[in-house]
Amino acid sequence: MTNINLAVIYYSMSGTNYQLSRWAEEGAKEAGAEVKVLKVPELAPSSVIEGNPAWKAHLEATEQVPEATLEDLEWADAIIFSVPTRYGNMPSQMKQFLDTTGGLWSKGKLVNKVVSAMTSAQNPHGGQESTILSLYTTMFHWGAIVAAPGYSDPVLFGAGGNPYGTSVSVDQNGNMQEDVEAAVKYQAKRTIHWLNG
Repeated sequence: MTNINLAVIYYSMSGTNYQLSRWAEEGAKEAGAEVKVLKVPELAPSSVIEGNPAWKAHLEATEQVPEATLEDLEWADAIIFSVPTRYGNMPSQMKQFLDTTGGLWSKGKLVNKVVSAMTSAQNPHGGQESTILSLYTTMFHWGAIVAAPGYSDPVLFGAGGNPYGTSVSVDQNGNMQEDVEAAVKYQAKRTIHWLNG
């Protein structure tokens, strides 16, 4: 298959998962894919966002990023999701978006989409693996093909070695603690490979 369409769909509060999504975009474009980077709608009340300067600044800085639609899911041959962990689960913003896909699911429009996922948390055992698995549970119901990185390349070990998808720890100042750029790009290329392989 050529001319692969990849949607990178993310939710980011302070910018980490937005950066992961941009690296995925770079990796997929290097592999020849057409890529859309899309965010899911923010659901948090403005009173909460206003009290967090980093959150507010990130929302303002990414105002131009289009919001994901069901049409984007139909367009995509492959989808990479990137979300922060929320108590070992995906954030409600992403869950709400996924909960709108029932119409596409019932028509079989999500079957055989190739999907992969990434995440972040404040510490190495903050629920990264279960967050990615929570996304994959929905994907299994779609009938999608999950393209987890596994231990298929040495670059993954330098990024922490999460076989389910790239994950990164972030300190209180929003700094990534592991060097995951190469792993993210590899994961994007591997996701595309499933359609070209």
